[in-house]
Amino acid sequence: MPDFVVLINSIAVPIQVGIYKNQQCIKLQEIEGQTSDVLLQYMEDILEQYDVSKIIYVNGPGSYMAIKLTYIMLQTIKLIRGIPFVGCSAFEFNTGQPVRAMGNLYFIKEKETIITKKFNEKIMQEFGVPDNLSALVFEKDNRPQYILPAV
Repeated sequence: MPDFVVLINSIAVPIQVGIYKNQQCIKLQEIEGQTSDVLLQYMEDILEQYDVSKIIYVNGPGSYMAIKLTYIMLQTIKLIRGIPFVGCSAFEFNTGQPVRAMGNLYFIKEKETIITKKFNEKIMQEFGVPDNLSALVFEKDNRPQYILPAV
């Protein structure tokens, strides 16, 4: 049975999960609901159906709660099943557009630095998963990206 890679974008609404074989997307599922309510059950189903060799997740910036919950779930899967995971920037999945932080505050990428910027109008959040994984740039670290200081 071939190895599969799972890609999770839990900051997208709805949540996006892609399943890849030989770096090509063979299935894209959009899951309605909160990360805390739906993602774990969906991942259990995927792990039953596919021989997953690696998981990729959007590690930020974006919804801190969704990112933290996804990270904890993936750490648990890594410990129990030995499946490694890597992080990838949200900007890889929205053609570099601003990512909502809170209110009218958005994360933007200026060269290699992520900063926040206020916009007067709401910016649509459109995410997609790639057809092929070969062009994705992975983060050096799989931990969540926390850009905003703690309140």
